[in-house]
Amino acid sequence: MLKTYNYLLNSFLLLITTSLTISCGPKIVKHSDSFTDSKISTLKTIKDRDTLRVGTTGDFMPFSYKIDSNKIYAGLDIEMAKTLAKSLDVEVAFIETSWPTLMEDLRNGKFDIGMSGITITPERQTKAFFSIPVLSSGKAAITRDENSLNYNSIEKINKQNVRVIFNPGGTNEAFARANFPKSRLILNDNNLDIFQKLVDGEADVMVTDAVETLMQEQIHKELEAVNPNQPFNSFDFGYLIEKDAVFKTVIDNWLLSQQKDSVVFKLLKKEIINLN
Repeated sequence: MLKTYNYLLNSFLLLITTSLTISCGPKIVKHSDSFTDSKISTLKTIKDRDTLRVGTTGDFMPFSYKIDSNKIYAGLDIEMAKTLAKSLDVEVAFIETSWPTLMEDLRNGKFDIGMSGITITPERQTKAFFSIPVLSSGKAAITRDENSLNYNSIEKINKQNVRVIFNPGGTNEAFARANFPKSRLILNDNNLDIFQKLVDGEADVMVTDAVETLMQEQIHKELEAVNPNQPFNSFDFGYLIEKDAVFKTVIDNWLLSQQKDSVVFKLLKKEIINLN
């Protein structure tokens, strides 16, 4: 399959339709302070500290990843975090977290907001708040080019001779364990190593967020995103915060302003261009 810039860009345009629609909705109304926990508000803590601490995994393109030997963070959510800090008139500090420890790190106060392409799930919502959706996506398969027709459905992947690889602690692991009980499941600690292992034939297929499959097939020309515009399910990405309604209102209104100015789309486009 010919993998071109226009194909990738059009795919992203389709995937972000929902988030762009959200920006046309009504303005978020500020909650009463009575909804905020009795402890010191998150916003006040950030202001007093003069720093916004952003939890990020650094392993999920195009949202958060590391570049060069200095391990500098880059990606859509990294740029959004810098913009958020500027709007709050504070500095920004990036705090490394992981998918297995994400919720625990938030609960333990290691960061103020999680920004790393985090899927909004019911389980996570019982423990924390999310912003309004940033983007919409769904789970899709990625495999070597010659195997794309073999793994274009859950039924075809869920077979004993199929090696399904995934990273721990997040929605990729949950999806694999729920949908591929017959497959040979391979837990791989480092998310970014997975794609080279697919290239090298150490695993057959990964099911991850469609936006990630589109990025990784550009990096690894031997791989193909399988039907990324028709994913196995659908979900939203959002920013993760403690249960502080006032801070959520601040984040939601800031995010609405960014969406109205098409900032998310522009950052996505920049990530695509950087791959070509």
